[in-house]
Amino acid sequence: MFGISVDSQPANREFAKQIGVTFPILSDFQRSVSKAYRILNEERGFTNRRTFVIDRQGVIRHIEKDARAIDPSGALQMCSLLEHKKQ
Repeated sequence: MFGISVDSQPANREFAKQIGVTFPILSDFQRSVSKAYRILNEERGFTNRRTFVIDRQGVIRHIEKDARAIDPSGALQMCSLLEHKKQ
């Protein structure tokens, strides 16, 4: 699991500390990933908050939006469900 943000690496480390996550938050400073997932608000220069759960085949299985995307528990639950389905 990892996060991606258009903020700098130092800002992402601080944000991770503030919300208590231990997974890495990568910097998409060039905004190429944000554009590819169509979540970049180009006029304002930031992304709309989203959490994507992507399976091993690269299929998006779940999307958390806005305030729900900040809390990783929904994505973790979905990952757990996908893992149990595999078995």
